[in-house]
Amino acid sequence: MPLIDKHGRPITDLRISITDRCNYKCVYCRTGTDGPAYAELAFVEYLRMASIFVDLGITKIRLTGGEPLLRSGLTNFVRDLSALRTVEGTPPDIALTTNGHLLEDLAQPLKDAGLRRVTVSLDAADPDLFARITRVPNAFEKVVAGIRAARRAGLDPVKVNCVLLRGFNENQIVPLAKFARQEGVILRFIEFMPLEEDRAWSPEKVVPLKEIVDTLNAYHPIAEIPHARSETARRYRFLDDQGNEQGKAGLGEIGIIAPVSMPFCGQCSRVRLTSDGKIRTCLFSIWDHDLHEQIHRGATDAQCKAFIQEVISKKEARHHIGEPDFVPASRTMVHIGG
Repeated sequence: MPLIDKHGRPITDLRISITDRCNYKCVYCRTGTDGPAYAELAFVEYLRMASIFVDLGITKIRLTGGEPLLRSGLTNFVRDLSALRTVEGTPPDIALTTNGHLLEDLAQPLKDAGLRRVTVSLDAADPDLFARITRVPNAFEKVVAGIRAARRAGLDPVKVNCVLLRGFNENQIVPLAKFARQEGVILRFIEFMPLEEDRAWSPEKVVPLKEIVDTLNAYHPIAEIPHARSETARRYRFLDDQGNEQGKAGLGEIGIIAPVSMPFCGQCSRVRLTSDGKIRTCLFSIWDHDLHEQIHRGATDAQCKAFIQEVISKKEARHHIGEPDFVPASRTMVHIGG
């Protein structure tokens, strides 16, 4: 039976965090002092879990962290995932989210192993500001080198994510748009969510979708373009489509992920696995569901499938960010997986 939650949403996207270690300490994510908090499993364990999910109708797998490129053996794991077959008989669509610091040397081997797409975090086009955000000197040059290596390797489309914080980097909207047009990547702005370790989020720190659109329009006119119902981003393109020198769709494209000002929960198709093998049905879940423990106790694949289906049946209808009864997620972003 395919995975369909009690709200009628097909669950087709699996995100697997393979570590909560990270070589960056971004100000909107980490306190700068806390380190990894949860175990990492062997890749063979993640592979079995992924195989069970794929048998249940998962078609897309995204590897996250922490920083997934810190895990040795990642290339072989991607190769093993690409050998799986969906219920339609095709390989799963395998993608990766990374801070890009180690991507320059790994982009081509990962592509050769079966990785299709990559998303890289870049929260400023100014190297000094980027170093203050990440708390890592000379980080900007490493990330840009990783983005360019990903493009050369054919990990298309390369997406670049920026989390915006009021009073910190909202002045980077236009510089990052220029960067995206020059580099031929898809830029996505993300509203700041209450998932950081110091739990200091407030609505005033959010730069909402409308403000981002207005800022971009003042720089150069943009128009919204259609997007799939399950996509998290509202998509826009520059009306002149400059930067599209190779004639490829998407170059010069901007996406805005607006979970605070324009929630998209009604079309959610995602389920998550944490680095220690817990299922999370929403970023803002207050419960984990221990699939690894089921396997550790000797559960068969059929029993694991029944467990997963029961968990998915309890998937939340939506988050409650900004509402009086909002309860923060039981884990912060770095310990869930981006």
